[in-house]
Amino acid sequence: MEIKLSYWLVAFRPKTLTAALVPILVATALVASQTQNVQWWISGMALLASLCIQIGTNLVNDAADFKKGADTIDRLGPQRVTQAGLFSARRVLIVAAGFFVLAAICGIPLVAKGGAVIVVVGLLSILMGYAYTAGPFPLAYLGLGDLFVILFFGFVAVGGMAFLHQGRLSSADLVLGFQIGLLCAALIAINNLRDIDGDTKADKKTLPVRFGKKFARIEIAVLVFLPFILNIYWILNGQKWAGILPFLMLPLGANLVKLVFKIEPSRVYNKFLGKAAALHLGFGLLFVVGILL
Repeated sequence: MEIKLSYWLVAFRPKTLTAALVPILVATALVASQTQNVQWWISGMALLASLCIQIGTNLVNDAADFKKGADTIDRLGPQRVTQAGLFSARRVLIVAAGFFVLAAICGIPLVAKGGAVIVVVGLLSILMGYAYTAGPFPLAYLGLGDLFVILFFGFVAVGGMAFLHQGRLSSADLVLGFQIGLLCAALIAINNLRDIDGDTKADKKTLPVRFGKKFARIEIAVLVFLPFILNIYWILNGQKWAGILPFLMLPLGANLVKLVFKIEPSRVYNKFLGKAAALHLGFGLLFVVGILL
């Protein structure tokens, strides 16, 4: 039983769950700085729903990539439970569906608060979580995965939190959503560059497959550095600490980009993914501290 539980934890990909956590944290902090009236139950339920969608998406990806031939014994990334034969694709997809249902249940009080807009946002988030690698038009196989991440783990996640608390969106919400979405997309871009050879064989047309390694490296550099450039917005709008503190993560970002340009795609890119996740989380936490000062 303990062994099976550990396998499921591997399938959930806990190291990726910061992608669901960071948007909720930064958006809540931004609301607190603007209104001083955070409704914590909203943030809590939104976080639970976001985590469930993220886990469901990871599980669908695990099963779908194996069925489509993208995950083989030669894969460079961490172990995938379907490819390793630990669970059947059908079983993994059933558990994924369970997490999507849990996300919908967590979203019920949020719908009661936010109305039809939140219904649309919630349903789209679940649908896109499934459609990321499954269904007739899998986004990741069409080169749309990066855009999906920027939209849903950036604009939608941050903007949704702001709307639930305040009933409106501001330019600050959109800038913050863009910053967090870009940093989250950097993880996907690094992952796709690492897997360029396997994805080419599987006809998974990610951006590196479509446009080559040079394009992919430039994309990663843009995704990493643009959020720091956008910190100018916070400084010009009188929230200097929110703009300045995240720059403490710039050396990590610069080192990450340097390594990506220097080293050819290989298993060492798994360490780069860890650096990108730390950059995403660190940037977010420093923004939280800065916006609340």
